[in-house]
Amino acid sequence: MVEQTRSGRRVGTTLSDALDARVVELRHLDDVVGSQDLLPAVRKELAEAEALVRNSSYPDIIGSRLLTATGELAQLAGWVASDAGLHAEAQRVYLSGVSAAEAANDFVLGGQLFSSLSYQMANVGNAEDALLLARTATHGARDATPVVRALLLERVAWASARVGDREATRRTLDEVDDAYERRTDGLPEPEWVYWLNRAEIDVMAGRCMIELGAPDKAEPLLSAAIATYPVEQAREVALYLTWLAEAYARSGQMDAAGATLSDARGFAAAMPSARTSLRLSTVATLIGDYSE
Repeated sequence: MVEQTRSGRRVGTTLSDALDARVVELRHLDDVVGSQDLLPAVRKELAEAEALVRNSSYPDIIGSRLLTATGELAQLAGWVASDAGLHAEAQRVYLSGVSAAEAANDFVLGGQLFSSLSYQMANVGNAEDALLLARTATHGARDATPVVRALLLERVAWASARVGDREATRRTLDEVDDAYERRTDGLPEPEWVYWLNRAEIDVMAGRCMIELGAPDKAEPLLSAAIATYPVEQAREVALYLTWLAEAYARSGQMDAAGATLSDARGFAAAMPSARTSLRLSTVATLIGDYSE
């Protein structure tokens, strides 16, 4: 898109369509390409999209599309940066994406961006702040479609589990299920929620059960979900195997925990991730502590 971002260029449908397609392409590459390899390309596309919005001319309808695409790129850039362990960069681009989404009057996308930031905060920051932000994101995206609402509620459930609120976590997980079951072919979902399916919902429920001290309830959810993932999605398989290993360890099944963690290391080697590395280290320490 570099030559397309010259100052004063008139932007129309063709370029807007190309940008939308590129966002989708990069988003799906995140399934199979490691964050360190993908991040430079996403950064470049985001910078060019921001320049296009800032320096070009276009009718209002095209401007809204460009702003939405920029917000979606910011969400992807934040997600990939967070996976690479660049949390400050992730926060910065998430918030820049919120500004783009709000300028496009796309408050559902704005909710997704705030919710993504809350998820990072729940993992590596202040869980109380994460919970407040996750709830704010859900309330702000009042027009969210069923699958998007399920996604936003998942982040509320995770933050609730991280602060140890059993009742809120269980109630919100029920709301996730209810929202997801209301999906219908007659109500199109944003493309950016393509990846949320029953397996992902079960993984999140299993993780929440571990956080709440119920690893026995987590194990069947995680085992069944992991079995559905293709080996090409090595990062997700590795991450979810670490949670299964933790469920085994906390249930006293140390041989299964060790074997599962070894499997996770194998998948992690194929698609490196700072998130995965942290999980591997955390669970290895946990298994060591339980074995002593």
